[in-house]
Formats: sequence, C-alpha cells, structure tokens
Amino acid sequence: MMQLPERCPLDHLPLCGRPDDVALVLKNTTLTFAEMNHEVGVLAARLRHFGQLRGWAPGTRIASWAAKGMATCLLPLAAPRAGFVHVPINLVLKRAQVAHILRDSGARLLIANAGRLNSLLDGDVPDACATWHEEQAFVAAADNPTFDPLPPSTAGGDELAAILYTSGSTGLPKGVMLSHDNLWLGAAAVAQFLQLDHQDRTLCVLPLAFDYGQNQLFSAWFAGGTAVPVDHLIPRDVVTAVAKHGITTLAGVPPLWTELVDQEWTQEAIRPLLRLTNSGGALSENLIKRLRAKFPDARLFAMYGLTEAFRSTFLDPALIDEKPGSIGRPIPFAEIYVVKDDGQLAREGEEGELVHAGPLVAQGYWRDEEATAQRFRSAPTGAGVANKAVWSGDSVRIGDDGLMYFVGRRDAMIKSYGQRISPQEIEDAAQATGLVRECAAFGVADAAAGQTVHLVASAARTECADKAQAELPAMLARILPRYMQPRQIHWRDHLPRGATGKLDRATMKAELESWHSAHRSGST
Repeated sequence: MMQLPERCPLDHLPLCGRPDDVALVLKNTTLTFAEMNHEVGVLAARLRHFGQLRGWAPGTRIASWAAKGMATCLLPLAAPRAGFVHVPINLVLKRAQVAHILRDSGARLLIANAGRLNSLLDGDVPDACATWHEEQAFVAAADNPTFDPLPPSTAGGDELAAILYTSGSTGLPKGVMLSHDNLWLGAAAVAQFLQLDHQDRTLCVLPLAFDYGQNQLFSAWFAGGTAVPVDHLIPRDVVTAVAKHGITTLAGVPPLWTELVDQEWTQEAIRPLLRLTNSGGALSENLIKRLRAKFPDARLFAMYGLTEAFRSTFLDPALIDEKPGSIGRPIPFAEIYVVKDDGQLAREGEEGELVHAGPLVAQGYWRDEEATAQRFRSAPTGAGVANKAVWSGDSVRIGDDGLMYFVGRRDAMIKSYGQRISPQEIEDAAQATGLVRECAAFGVADAAAGQTVHLVASAARTECADKAQAELPAMLARILPRYMQPRQIHWRDHLPRGATGKLDRATMKAELESWHSAHRSGST
C-alpha cells in the first residue's frame, strides 16, 4: 500500500485548486475554486443556523433528492462543514424508496425540487423532517438568512461525512457509512492512478448518490480540475456535452458504455478525451474492443469495487488489450487479499474470496449491527496492518501474471450437475459472438441438475434479432462445454437496469423464477 497523503476533512476539497481556476460548470452557473469555497461556506452557515433553531445535534442527517445542480454538488461538502451528514438520494428513485431512506436515515431535512417534493404523499416524509425547495439553499429567506461563510472544518478523519444507500438488489437499501477519510482518500487514490491534474475536465454522468458518481466530483477537485455534472436523457446528450466542454475524462458503467459506443462520435468529441473509466461491473471483451476502436487515443481504465470499500482494483490501461478479463491490482491506499475457503491467503493460480482492508473500508451499515457484523469482519490471517475488513462475497482468481480475475458472486454461482459455473464466463462467451448487446446468466432450480443455466439477452442489432436468436445457441455450443450451455435463452428488447445504471439482476432473477414456476405448473 502506498504512503498515505496528508489527511484533511472532506470539505477542504475547494482549497485544492488554484483560486481562479474553474471548479464546477453547471447549466447556468460556473464557479471557480474560490467561489465554490465561498458558496460551500455560506450554505454550511445556513444549514447550521437552521439546525440550531431546531435543536439538531452534530451528525444530524441532511438528505438531497434533485438533479445535478448547486445543491446536490455542494451539499456533500457543505453538510460536513456544518457538522452534519449528507444523505444523497438517487434521482431515479420513486416515493416508496425515498420514504424508506428518509425513515431509515432519520433525516431532519430533505432538499429537493418542487416536482419531487410534490410527488411525495402524506407520511412519506417523517414529521421530524423539514423540506426545502433546492432554491432555498441559496436564496435568503426569513428562516434562512444570509450569514458569513463558515470556514473549512476541523473534523476528524473518522467522523461520519455521508451515508450512501445501496441499490437494494437484495431486500431494502442499506446505508453505507462513509467517513471524511474514506471520501478524501478515495479522491486522492483515483486522482493519482488516473493521473488527473488542473487541466482536466471531468464529465460527471454517473448518479451522485453512487460512490463513484460522487468521486467524479471529489477526484476532479482533489487534482485541481474541473467537474462538469450532467443529467443525460439520451446517450446523444453525453456526446454533445463531451464536445461542448472539451471533456478529458469520462466515466461510465457497462450498460452506458454499450449505448455510447453505438453513437456517432465526431472528431470534435473524440479528440479531447484522454481517459475512459469503467465501474459497476466488468466490461466484456467485445465491448472493450469496440471502445478501443472508437477511442484509440484514450486510455481505458477498468475498475472493480463495491460501495462498502469504494474502488478496490484497476487494470493498467497498457494491459487492457492483452488482459481484457482482468480486474488488475489494488488501487492506491487499498489492501486487497484473496482468501481461500480454508482461511489461508491464495497464491498465484488459486481462487478465493476478495477481501478489502485499509482506510478506504467504510464504517459499516447505518443502524444495522447484524448486517455490519456479517460483512465487516476481522482482516484475514496474514494480512497487513489493517484489523478491519469487508468481505466482498466475490470470487476472484490470482493469475500466473499476478493480476486478479473476477470469477463471480459467490451467491450467484451456478451449480449444475456438480459443476460450479461462473455466470460471468457464460456472459463473456455470449458477448464474444457479436450477436448479443447485453446479457445476464442465472441458475434456475432443476430436480435432476440442481440448477440449469438460463441466459437473458438482447440482440446486438434490433434489425438482426431473428438472426441472433437462430444462431446464438449453435455458436455457444461451439464455445462452451456442454454443462455450461444455456437450457434456454430468454430474449428481451432491453434488459432492466437499477438506480445506478447497472443491470438489474434481481429483477431478472425474479422474472425467471416466476417463469419457471408457471412453466413447471403447465400454465404456459
């Protein structure tokens, strides 16, 4: 693990850039680092005053639920500067999920736009939770006057700065508790291995309630660069924004990259791009090839991580063509271990569970001691200095080259006729045929086999859907061993996605189980 940089409270990020350099570009507003620091201080002062009127204690939670504007971009810094904890709520969530997050977090203030506030019903917002239209955060009012800006805080590194709610693919969303150190060092780590500097302009497309979505802002500011947040409605909006703002850094998740690589990109949009970064799932080899062909001069960073430990590994872009299936090596400041079922650390050629330790590991789940105890446990025997670790539930293999390779979620592994099958391997094979745009493999209960493989897929090109449906089974039969062959392929026009843009595997799994139940009973 590399030497840690000097640690600072998260709200010191506006001090990282040169005062007159542009820090933030919004639809109707541009802020320099000096102006951003001032606005963060004023917003923090208003929040503290509002909290004092209502008797808030330090650590009170403040939620935001709005598009990427001044409130959602500055609250992650202003709330901790005021001594409070920010709870960002994904823009795409509906009232039921929002109501759960407000209740679970115990938020005392919700800042949102008028349309979203009006969508909430009686009882969705707890009685103790006040609401502000997002304009109230910046316009003086009787109960929200203008104050001198609060100076940068002196918060300790272990103090809670944010609670990020997971997408809830299993059960209700859980709040992951993130400290100042978690977020500050995450910004430092990404800025370091991406080699960002003050000339970089990062297009922030990912949701700000997503860990890497927030980090787009933080790592850009840590490097003294410019963040350009956008809420895109269609993929073409991203292409337009890249060209308009001279974007050098663009992050996405695999479904978004699939959409973007299908777009017509002008040289004006391609030319400034220096780096592409991926998170939220592995890129298929086919998609990597298409991205490299579309953006030959941009370095492609494939990352792996989870909200409970932020990013964990990245693959050196120089290896992306040679080792497209690898998740690489640990990012700066992360301690990563592969632990076999017998508790021993894996060596080259061996497989085990990926375990994350070090200062990027979150503090646990908000008000959920049982879930925290299950996931956040002691570091494995033989580990380094860390004593707390998050056990990912992901299986990886250490290759003979020393790189790590993702095998699959342990709870998603398919067990058929005594064989352990990685869904990732089947998905990669389907993608490699060129017939499939997106796909997800699952195990469905079977009396004889234990489980059989089912594949949910969309065709690479709509006009060739019949061709894909006719040819894919035969092509997979040539690529995969018999026990890995899908029993059935379920074709869809589009695969469902969750709140962060990832494929919604929980929904697809539930649909398959429902289909299987109906099919078994003879009702289909």
